[in-house]
Amino acid sequence: MTETTAVNSPTISDIFNKYLRMIEGARSRSTALAYKKSLLIFKDFLAEEMSLDFNTTPIETLSENLFAKFIEYLHGYAPKTEQLYLQAVKGFYLYVDSEKLVQLSQSRLTILIRQRSRKPGKRLPQTEDRHFETLLKNIQDVQSLLVQTPPNEKEAINVKLRAYRDRAFLITLADTGFRVHEACNLRRGDIDWNEGRAIIIGKGDKEAVVRFTTRSMRAIKEYLAQRAELDGSTGRQLSSLPLFARHDKGTGKRVVPITTTTGRNIVKERVEQFLGKEMVGKITPHSFRHYFVTATLRGTGNLAIAKKLARHENIAVTERYTHLSDEELDKAYHDVFEEDSKWRQE
Repeated sequence: MTETTAVNSPTISDIFNKYLRMIEGARSRSTALAYKKSLLIFKDFLAEEMSLDFNTTPIETLSENLFAKFIEYLHGYAPKTEQLYLQAVKGFYLYVDSEKLVQLSQSRLTILIRQRSRKPGKRLPQTEDRHFETLLKNIQDVQSLLVQTPPNEKEAINVKLRAYRDRAFLITLADTGFRVHEACNLRRGDIDWNEGRAIIIGKGDKEAVVRFTTRSMRAIKEYLAQRAELDGSTGRQLSSLPLFARHDKGTGKRVVPITTTTGRNIVKERVEQFLGKEMVGKITPHSFRHYFVTATLRGTGNLAIAKKLARHENIAVTERYTHLSDEELDKAYHDVFEEDSKWRQE
């Protein structure tokens, strides 16, 4: 390197500030704060371990070998915190490479993280940010669909029965993880009302226990209370009657179970009614199962429990339901950095 090049070369601090300005313009405030804190840890590493001044060291000093030493420096932190710092500094490295300031290898950085960093636990698969946002929006829409006003008591009996049924059906899908055909095939006698669970024959002809929330049990009981006179007129044992019945003009006073097609139509019609026509097809029966598995994962943080409750044969199937939005990542990142900051000050 010539003396002229050394004088004119931007420093790590110069590029650091440009990188942060880019992050601040493209991401949330908490993300920008998290990235800044991670790079300040990198600054400490340069000073303490490498005797390099952040403000005067040329950007050309960055290398994969320096990144490898930074990984070792972070071994004093919790594994989860270590991973967060590494991803942020890796982003800085990739920015430097994209600006053609230093030639760096993304694959090499990834391999170094994989080989030398400690893992906080099983890493869940991620998809592109746009897909994250779509999935998160679907979960929010399902939640909105479940918070409905009570059916209009002045409606015709069949209309009122369908309203109570559909409300109970949607809440049951969301709170139990039932596949749509499983919910449609339920009989009243399948439910243990005291224990709040049902024993069913599920996928692969295997017996399975499905649990009900207080909310879903209440919605089902409200529906069955509206149906009491109709059920009583059949002369059949109540336990043998379908849990969710048809209420169209063609059934008359018969109590006939809904089909899978009817179950799908319930979702379609109520999505159009409560969320608008443009949402039809975007929210499907499977969206409710996704809602269930995602809620379980977020509530427990335990992949094995979610797998068991969702009745997945393979844990890899459960992993496909694990999605985080930018906002959730921002919050987790911010919380870790704040906690770590407090620890460092003690």
